[in-house]
Amino acid sequence: MSEVKLASLFELETIEKGLFRGQSWDLGFRALFGGQVLGQALSAAYQTVEAGRVAHSFHTYFLLPGDAQKPVVYDVEVVRDGRSFSARRVKAIQDGKNIFYMTASFQAPEEGMHHQHAQMPDVPPPHEVESDITFYEDNFDKIAKPMREALSYHRPVDIRTIDAATSYKARKRPPVRHIWMRSRDTMQDTANLHQASLAYASDYHFLSTSLQPHGIAVTDKSLRIATIDHAMWFHRPVNLNDWLLYAMESPFSGNARGVVRGQIFNQQGELVASTMQEGLMRQLPEESLS
Repeated sequence: MSEVKLASLFELETIEKGLFRGQSWDLGFRALFGGQVLGQALSAAYQTVEAGRVAHSFHTYFLLPGDAQKPVVYDVEVVRDGRSFSARRVKAIQDGKNIFYMTASFQAPEEGMHHQHAQMPDVPPPHEVESDITFYEDNFDKIAKPMREALSYHRPVDIRTIDAATSYKARKRPPVRHIWMRSRDTMQDTANLHQASLAYASDYHFLSTSLQPHGIAVTDKSLRIATIDHAMWFHRPVNLNDWLLYAMESPFSGNARGVVRGQIFNQQGELVASTMQEGLMRQLPEESLS
């Protein structure tokens, strides 16, 4: 397979006004990777907003599992265009069924009051952390066959998990995870592309952070894990050509659900985006697996 580039995932086909089609990547999971519909839906919404307006937030719900073998159609509704803000509602469709909804808001940039209380965690710099893809390649025989076949689709985002050697083992540990990430190929300097790409990458290793206090591996056959909703706020311009630190923590899990929040910093310690996600975390009894 030829080298896969991250930007190609957001090259949507225009079917007609407000209707777009995106091709799917099979990452070897049980269903379509949630980050794909996050990024493609945001990219579709951008195509209906006047130039100069930049996404500052989106809120989404995942309704049905997507099929990674099929494309996704995005239906964009123009909710409002005001003097400063624009709102869009995006519906993702497969086989005639709504699998996902997004509401996104865009703003014309303006000056305003500013503060940052968030502190960037003190972690090893990216050049001292092994790439996750190298970790997978070194343990090729230990990962599931679907994941082995899909490794080429994991390469476009260079993800480097702090303490990766122990992050994926069934061992109880605090619900905190830090990863460095950037695009492996240099992308054009456009806000929509970098925001869509960061939305895509924001779903990597996110909900599984909530598993860590329970000592359950994400590969456990008794586990059922799926995103329910995902929200994201963009605070500053995003540059995924350079390293960004994704700091995640899970403040709560219960009722077969886990909640995770994230902060994304650039190397200067500036908070560029925040995320929040809730997802299903259900462990099936042994008798139901036999």
